[in-house]
Amino acid sequence: MNVRSVHATLVGAVLMSLALMQAAGPPRITGLEFGFSAAEGLGLEPGICRRDPSDVIRVKDRYFVYYTKVSRDELPPHRRSLYPSGYAGTVWYAFSTDGRHWTEGGEALGCGAAGAFDAHAVFTPNVLVRGGRYWLYYTGVKPTPGQSLEVFENNNHDDFTAIGVAVADQPEGPFKRVSPEPILTVGKDAERFDSYRVDDACLLVRDGRIWLYYKGRSLRHGGAGPRHTEMGVAVAERPEGPFRKVSQGASVLNSGHEVQVWAGAGGGVLCLVSDTGPQARTLQWAPDGLAFRPLLGELRDLPKAPGLFRPELTDPAVVSDGAVWGISMAPGPHPHLVRYDGEWQTGAGQ
Repeated sequence: MNVRSVHATLVGAVLMSLALMQAAGPPRITGLEFGFSAAEGLGLEPGICRRDPSDVIRVKDRYFVYYTKVSRDELPPHRRSLYPSGYAGTVWYAFSTDGRHWTEGGEALGCGAAGAFDAHAVFTPNVLVRGGRYWLYYTGVKPTPGQSLEVFENNNHDDFTAIGVAVADQPEGPFKRVSPEPILTVGKDAERFDSYRVDDACLLVRDGRIWLYYKGRSLRHGGAGPRHTEMGVAVAERPEGPFRKVSQGASVLNSGHEVQVWAGAGGGVLCLVSDTGPQARTLQWAPDGLAFRPLLGELRDLPKAPGLFRPELTDPAVVSDGAVWGISMAPGPHPHLVRYDGEWQTGAGQ
């Protein structure tokens, strides 16, 4: 698929779909495909892992993306078995003037202090611009309890995750943790969908409040947990929290291994669901941000761990400029980042 033609088709399709949403609710979407191209400067490098990119923001004439980076040869020997997972990573950032050619800017956030919830690794970042500041949300883990070498086992019973936030006055940082404590932790009831892991934050501003969508994993699924992840939501009045889980702590979507939501016209929320769960490979829409229903199913060749270019993150008045594209992960022995562009067609409202 020619990416340039995909992009041109997408511009018109998205603007049409947004107009239909505003006038008559969700549109009838008849097709959705993705094309992929290089994210130059963030591509394949043996021994280097770049994965799990954030949504993309634009600040003045630059695009910014944040992601997990792991350099295998820089890890202590007892941590190298974790490569290329994010469980040995830190958060880095890159910038671009065209969304295709990227320059790595450096580390945006390192590990937390000894004993903290994020002492071992920080990963799966995302970003929100609010109050003229840049809020970097991330997942953190500490070493497995009782491990003498401070190793993270990635087991299925006590290697809990939590979500934290750091803030900076510029997109390049320096980012400073708002608190040594996390803003979101796992559910206390072992039967809850998020009793073992909370991860992969994705942010929206709705009605003046911060909506944090996240992936949850339950203790009850044990080693099969990654195949049973679900999506939840927590809400706060301020970017630093406190965050309150909605729907009495229940999930709002019983599927998806990576969280990708964004604002649609008319106040609704769109969600691209990855290849996990009964709602896998669908595009979903929720008028209230909670009650999702599918607009399109059986999607193919989805971007892995996508981060979407979201102009509303820097200007809430903008829903979309029509340029729907993003950065995603190319998996493998040395994960790296690529660009994706979408092509979708819309019909009359339902």
